[in-house]
Amino acid sequence: MSPRPSKSSTVLDRILSLEIARVTERAAVAAARLRGRGDEKAADQAAVDAMRREMGKLPIIGTVVIGEGERDEAPMLFIGEKVGSGHGPKVDIAVDPLEGTTLCAKNMPGAIATMAMAEGDSLLNAPDVYMEKIAIGPGYAKGVVDLDAPAEENIRALAKAKGVKPSDITALILERPRHADLVAAVRKAGASVRFITDGDVAGVIHTADPETTGIDIYLGVGGAPEGVLAAAALACIGGQMQGRLVLDTDEKRGRAAKMGIKDPRKKYDMDDMVRGDCVFAATGVTTGSLLTGVRFRKGLVETETVVMRAATGTVRWIRAEHRQLEKFHL
Repeated sequence: MSPRPSKSSTVLDRILSLEIARVTERAAVAAARLRGRGDEKAADQAAVDAMRREMGKLPIIGTVVIGEGERDEAPMLFIGEKVGSGHGPKVDIAVDPLEGTTLCAKNMPGAIATMAMAEGDSLLNAPDVYMEKIAIGPGYAKGVVDLDAPAEENIRALAKAKGVKPSDITALILERPRHADLVAAVRKAGASVRFITDGDVAGVIHTADPETTGIDIYLGVGGAPEGVLAAAALACIGGQMQGRLVLDTDEKRGRAAKMGIKDPRKKYDMDDMVRGDCVFAATGVTTGSLLTGVRFRKGLVETETVVMRAATGTVRWIRAEHRQLEKFHL
């Protein structure tokens, strides 16, 4: 895959991928200490605190433009919060310190700590609401699928572009009552459905490598923060994504308007959500199909992190052993 063109690569050149990885590593380890304890808010709070603490060390002037917590009344790195050392390039930050709070609380597969960083004014600044999403991997002509097209039409179009039958297509969908009609439509088209209970950032990323993951398309409604983070990942590794904010109340539309969103029904392409260069990082909290979870061993902590860069198309897998455990506040 060719690198994504960027005028801002010199800005992010100053931010080493290892520094980004340390942020998600710290959040993942903090959350992993509470795996299986049944307390979603405590795990989320631990991840937030660790991520905020570590981001404060980065040589950036950062602004959180995509945060978490408003909708679920969870602890948050709030939208508009300033992070970083206060010295260095101005950057936008998107965070989900613990994607899959329920997965972590129940010690189920797929919880991750994740963030994305881009040059200032490059990431979609949106309220913490829901977002309609559709995503596919690389290698297809632009516009093969469309958020406004019926699910059956998208399945048939993708199958034709891939050179297979609709029955060879697998769609990944969050298992929610709101998706009952969507699931029925996908199956009516002949495709199969794989459900996930949480974790749609990783779910969207899975579309980038269908030969390995078996996932051809992601469909449905999930969180807007997760949507922007997923778009950042696809910007690095290739693929297509569209999203639309679900602004179905006056209060939500008012919040969006304050952030400069003039059209509440706007359909966002990937380039609308992530412009130019960006860096994406995720660390496993519980072992899932994307990343191995944190392992606590005598005298050390093991983590696995993926770091992606849009300008270069580079994907780094970092398996780390941490021996200075006091840095994790253990």
